[in-house]
Amino acid sequence: MKLIIAIVQDEDSARLVRGLMDAGYGVTKLATTGGFLRAGNTTLLVGVEDDRFDGAMEVIEKICKSRKQIATSPSPMSGSAGVYVPYPVEVVVGGATVFVLNVEKFVKI
Repeated sequence: MKLIIAIVQDEDSARLVRGLMDAGYGVTKLATTGGFLRAGNTTLLVGVEDDRFDGAMEVIEKICKSRKQIATSPSPMSGSAGVYVPYPVEVVVGGATVFVLNVEKFVKI
């Protein structure tokens, strides 16, 4: 058995949860916050049997596509110490960060 920990952008989370559940996977959804953009994201926990792992990964890859987005990033204003002015920066968002762990034991009470 494997535990998939998938961190996805909030924008993709509802479609991904629906896609996984429609394919017969159980999903636990956790609201989390990302670092760089300080934007909301979602962490999904998906426990799968080894023979169903590839199918779950296909659903994640199909739904979570990366895309470019304009974000505001602070930059120091020249000549003024401690004064920051936001300016737009193009960043890649979306996609998924996925961790896969082997599960030694699974108990459902």
